Amino acid sequence: MSINVRYSIIIPMFNEEAVIQETYRRIKKVMGLTNEVYELIFVNDGSTDNCAQMIEEYSYWDESVKLIDLSRNFGHQIAITAGMDYALGDAVVIIDADLQDPPELILDMIAEWKQGYEVVYAKRIKRNGESLFKKWTASLFYRVLRYSTDISIPVDTGDFRLIDRKVCEELKRLPEKNRFVRGLVSWVGFRQKAIEYERDERLAGETKYPLKRMIKLSLDGITSFSYKPLKLAGYLGALLSASGFLYLMYVLYLVIFTDSVVKGWASMIGITLTFNGFVLIMLGILGEYVGRIYDETKGRPLYIVQEFYEGKKQQDVHEQQVLHRQ
Repeated sequence: MSINVRYSIIIPMFNEEAVIQETYRRIKKVMGLTNEVYELIFVNDGSTDNCAQMIEEYSYWDESVKLIDLSRNFGHQIAITAGMDYALGDAVVIIDADLQDPPELILDMIAEWKQGYEVVYAKRIKRNGESLFKKWTASLFYRVLRYSTDISIPVDTGDFRLIDRKVCEELKRLPEKNRFVRGLVSWVGFRQKAIEYERDERLAGETKYPLKRMIKLSLDGITSFSYKPLKLAGYLGALLSASGFLYLMYVLYLVIFTDSVVKGWASMIGITLTFNGFVLIMLGILGEYVGRIYDETKGRPLYIVQEFYEGKKQQDVHEQQVLHRQ
């Protein structure tokens, strides 16, 4: 394929065999309407099903399809980063393989990009097919993140977005390990615009963001862009210390100036446990930051590519041409 690619579509996938064929069909149909050169970059993030093999077969006869096969599961944000590293397009679109984000919205993103916006992101106004707990925790996370950080990270947005080539190049310069891509896109700046949409429920398969991964993503987002949790721990520590000192003054007053017997060992133990609990929470917050510093100092690569499949059909044609010349 020519290196003069207009659009790069990055599709991270992890065990998406049940939906990947329909994902390929819909994205292919949408991009065909642009009448411009594009590439579909599927990033296999350590899947244990057959989705990688399916994309490998597509790449044999469809020269627009590329497959980055990672050596193991490195995580969704790292898979997106790998796709950006390999993308050649003037505009790069990130979309998950589960079809909760409609590929048809890519055309609207392209239209805004051609109007001069370097980042066009999709903002969810409705989340279909998700539990109330998932909706509530997601809404809470975005608002806590907005309060905690000094940069403006749009609420109710995921990684579904279009970024200009210059934005992609700036993101490639950021080497941090615990990545929060949507936050990094906001951090680099440039002209950005939102497109509102209703998020569909998953077509097939299971969610790849259970509670444990949601919590990790939340911690990555907050600790990558804010040290306010550390300041908050300091404020709470000062408040608890002041409260403890006032309580101690009250106990001394009772002992010295009254005949009252100081009672309530249970309450004292309760207060002690509360203080100890706060200390452990503060140590946990410190541990999150120290752990991320440790990750950065190890100097390991973000990911390892096991195989990269690109235009096998063209490679075969090229090899046949070489043999014919010989």
